[in-house]
Order: sequence, then C-alpha cells, then structure tokens
Amino acid sequence: MSNTLINNATIVNEGKSYKGSLLIKDEKIAATGNIPEREIPRNHKTIDATGLLLLPGVIDCHVHFREPGMTVKGDLFTESIAAAAGGITSFMDMPNTKPSTVTLEALENKYRIASEKSLINYSFYIGATNDNLDEILKADPAKVCGIKLFLGSSTGNMMVDSDQTLRDLFRHARIAIAAHCEDEGIIKANTEQFRQQYGDDITFAMHPDIRSREACLKSSSFAVGLAEEFGTRLHVCHLSTADETNLFSNEIPLKDKRITAEACAHHLWFDDSYYPALGSLIKVNPAIKAKADRDALRAAVNSDKIDIIATDHAPHTAREKSGAYLRSPSGAPMVQHSLPLMMELWHKKIFTIEKIVEKMCHNPAILFNIKERGFIRKGYMADLVLVNPYDVQTVSKGNTLYRCGWSPLESEELKSKVVTTIINGSTVYDCGQINYNSRGQRLIFE
Repeated sequence: MSNTLINNATIVNEGKSYKGSLLIKDEKIAATGNIPEREIPRNHKTIDATGLLLLPGVIDCHVHFREPGMTVKGDLFTESIAAAAGGITSFMDMPNTKPSTVTLEALENKYRIASEKSLINYSFYIGATNDNLDEILKADPAKVCGIKLFLGSSTGNMMVDSDQTLRDLFRHARIAIAAHCEDEGIIKANTEQFRQQYGDDITFAMHPDIRSREACLKSSSFAVGLAEEFGTRLHVCHLSTADETNLFSNEIPLKDKRITAEACAHHLWFDDSYYPALGSLIKVNPAIKAKADRDALRAAVNSDKIDIIATDHAPHTAREKSGAYLRSPSGAPMVQHSLPLMMELWHKKIFTIEKIVEKMCHNPAILFNIKERGFIRKGYMADLVLVNPYDVQTVSKGNTLYRCGWSPLESEELKSKVVTTIINGSTVYDCGQINYNSRGQRLIFE
C-alpha cells in the first residue's frame, strides 16, 4: 500500500462542498481539509485535483453482474471494470443467476469468485424462494447485505407467490428484504390481452401498459403493508410511478426508517417518449413510464421519500435485445454511466451535487449499515472518486466497457466525466487506464 495526497479538490461530503486536501495512508483516509505539512509522509504520491470534485465512492446496492451462469452477458471482472470507470467503488449483486443464489453454499461461491475477479468491493443478496426460509435465516447479518424478494417474475424467474412463505419471511427476517414489486396477476392478464390484440406486433412502447403502474402500486402497497404488520426492515427497489412515492415517509431520519425506497438512474432519466427511438434498449422491469412519473421520482429524491439512487445494472447481449417485444429480455447496463448521468441532472438544476452524493454514496452506507464506507471521514476506507464536472463525453460503443458492448445512452453527450476512482486506497481507474491487478474487498455490515 502507499500514501497519497489529493490537493486542491472541491470535497463534497455530508451536505457540504469545500476546497481542501485529503491524505490516504494505506487503505484509509488519514486526514482531510487543511493538512499540516508535518502530517504528510515523506514518501507519498500527490494528485493535483484543481477543478475536480472529490466524492466518496458510489455504492450501488442493486446490480446484476450475471455470474455465475450468464457470463456471456457480463461477469464480476468485466462489470466491475465498467463500474470503476463510473466511480462505483462497491456493489451489491442480485441472486437471479444460474444457479440462483438461494443457498449459503451458492452465496459463498459467489464471494469466492468475487475475491478472485472483482476490481471493486462487493456483497451479494441471498434470494428468497417459496421453500428456502430456513436457509435464509442462517445467513450472517454481518456478512450478507440482504434478502432479495421477487414479487413479480423478471429475468431468471424467482418469484415468491406463497402467502404463507411471505408472511413467515416478513415475520422472521433478520436482515433487510429488498423487494422487486410488480403484481404478477395483473402483468399476466395484460400480456394476454395485448397478445390477443396484437399478436407478434406488440411494440416496446406498450411495455408500460403491460407492466403497468397498477401492477407496481398494488405490489408495493402489499409489501409495505406486510412490513408495517411485522415491523420488517423493507427496501423497495426501483420505484417507477408517481403513486408509489406516496407509500414512503420523509419525516424521520434514514437511520430510523424501517421502510425505504430506491430509484434507478434510468427511471430518473428516460420517460415513455424514448420508446420509439430506443425500443428494446430501454425495456426494463419495472417499465419506464410517463414523464409525470419520472418527474415525480425526481421530486421524491429531493424530498427524501426516495432514499437511494441505484442502477439495476442488467446487461443482455445485443443479439438477445434485437428480438421482438415478447422475446427481448428486460434490463440494461448502467454502472459506467450512472454517476455522470446524475451529474447531468445537476447541470439541468434538478439535483444538487450534495443530494447526488447523499443518495448514491452516504445513504446506501446508512441504509445497509456498511462498515467504514460511504463517507469522507478520517479512519474510513479510502473509497473515493474524482469527477471533472465540465469535461464533455459522448457515450459510444467505442468507449463503453460493458461486456455486452452497448448502452441505451449511446450518442448522449454528458457534460461530466469520472477522472479517477480509488478503492481501498489504491487507484483502480485513472484517465481511462485500469489497474487490472487490483481486487476489492467483501463489505462488512455493522
């Protein structure tokens, strides 16, 4: 390990932005602000951060890196590279892999693979099924980020539809339940109705009518109701409708909330007017909906009804995505571009930089009780990202690092760019150069 001094940065942390320096000793932050010369080790590397923002590393609590079993789409090596290039220093990966991560043995296998392949820090959800509650309850809350619950079918169908299982899960869960909320009955009925009416000519613009706002609201309301009944720690993933935001409170501090909510970058950027141009590339579950829904989600981020911004990074091959509506899988890659995309909303004066840092860096650490990450604090792990807020980049296939090789943002001009990503005190990404030998650490939860 080495010592690094970052000078002349605009540090964005805990609701404030200020000019200052930051000293890294080995893996941790040793000092911030105006650092006396006597505290700086003789042998150190200096980074001149003039004109750059220094942020805590982004913690993405919702990704699908596709390993094991679907590595033609992406794996823990390739997608962690893309994430590092996007300023993400830690991720939490979902269980709908092949095999599904529904046993402690499968869970530990993913941790083993990540220790060998991931350039950034990692944790993994254990997935709920109709019959694995005993296995879930064995999970160590200090070592497992949460339980993923699918209340509607999506990629790698793991839907739980047993009422008794759901009640037992909400009654006994010792770690947070992260729920994908879409009502399966409504979706099936809508799909059949559109199939009968349009046959194979269903368009992608019909996706938000099939996976409708009614399906989302009914399922989210059901999950929130169960959590209120049993006092369960519930996190509702990827809200997509205005109505759902009313299920959540902004009247108590995040650390005291039992029920929390997440928005994803694509739901905060796109709306249904993009379907004619992008089609399958923005087919995601839950569906991207109307501009009014998108704007309500943005407002809920600012009002703190939505606690976290994540990606739901879910790559598929270009060939898979080229199929007709019913054959094209849902999901899109996003980790390389989520922070620059949210910075674009800063340029548009929708979010402040402090709010972006709160939702992408601080709040995931608070919500999941992650040990010593998510903030720029003395003694915390040195997970950091330097951003140039005025360096334009145009997203293209040529500069996209996802294994799938495409992005729904291609041809978008983004006005901000990630310059350097530091993980556990080591520079992993710097001006397009990647330290392929670096490896992340397993997240620990307090």
